[in-house]
Amino acid sequence: MPMMPSTPAFFLSLTLACLLVLNPALATEVLPETAADVAEGEVAEAETPEGLRIIDAAGVDPADFIWEWRILAVMADTPNDPAFIRQMRDIADRAGDLHERDVLVITDTDRNSGSALRQMLRPRGFMLAIIDKDGEVKQRRPAPRSVREINAGIDRFPLRRQEMLERAPSGRD
Repeated sequence: MPMMPSTPAFFLSLTLACLLVLNPALATEVLPETAADVAEGEVAEAETPEGLRIIDAAGVDPADFIWEWRILAVMADTPNDPAFIRQMRDIADRAGDLHERDVLVITDTDRNSGSALRQMLRPRGFMLAIIDKDGEVKQRRPAPRSVREINAGIDRFPLRRQEMLERAPSGRD
């Protein structure tokens, strides 16, 4: 039996490939980028408003995204974790809703990765965490959540409320 690569990037690629097989329309919606590209602002905008960024936690420092992005950390001990697969499928299905809220999805499916995000959050098995633009962990969940629940939580953050007021001062679009 041949050996499979066990790098986090391989597992992220495998996860995204599985999602694209399940829903080919995601090919233009979900854009995996490198952390350096996102941090330096070199990411090309997607052709559709669902241009959600999904990156691997390896080599990523969450502090690089302070005041620019909200981080949705999706972590598991293995990419085959059913909770991880279900969460990523839901995220891919509603990518536009997250993109509208300046969300960057960072995944880590290697319990031995030692990534800065894993050291900061210390997950046990599957974990979903939302880190606001100020770098503060706002929510931690041990089970998958629908994007609707994630959005409702984000919309209650003080920074998000301020953003909504700035975008529509009179309460109208």
